Amino acid sequence: MSSTTPESAAAGGERYRPARESSEALSGWVVFAAIIMMIGGTLDALWGLAAIINNEVVLVGGHGVVIFDVTAWGWVHLILGSLVVITGLGLLAERTWARVFGVVIVSLDAVAQFGNFTAFPLWSMLLIAIDFVILYHLTVRWGEPAGY
Repeated sequence: MSSTTPESAAAGGERYRPARESSEALSGWVVFAAIIMMIGGTLDALWGLAAIINNEVVLVGGHGVVIFDVTAWGWVHLILGSLVVITGLGLLAERTWARVFGVVIVSLDAVAQFGNFTAFPLWSMLLIAIDFVILYHLTVRWGEPAGY
């Protein structure tokens, strides 16, 4: 059997290893998750702010939220959305707390979307799907040291 090894590895007896990113560089997965977190968190916070300011405008054709009234649910989304944005910024700043907190806060945000489901079913499903994509990107290469 013949093997295909690079000439330098065959001549020097060293094993071939692909080049890795430096330990300071963020992985593309984490950068993607951070940017999507900032966009989704901003949209979530803006929806919450709109629900607080004028709940009749927010309920254009919906029947309300499942658990609370629209104003209370707006406060929940304003706070959660702001925390998601802050966590996304923490991920871009390579803070060690941001990845763990990101998994927790995005999971809470996905659960919170179920409260809006009767008022905005498509919006809620879209944000739940985005939250699951973020969770995947935050946890896909958890144990690798490069790009934390």
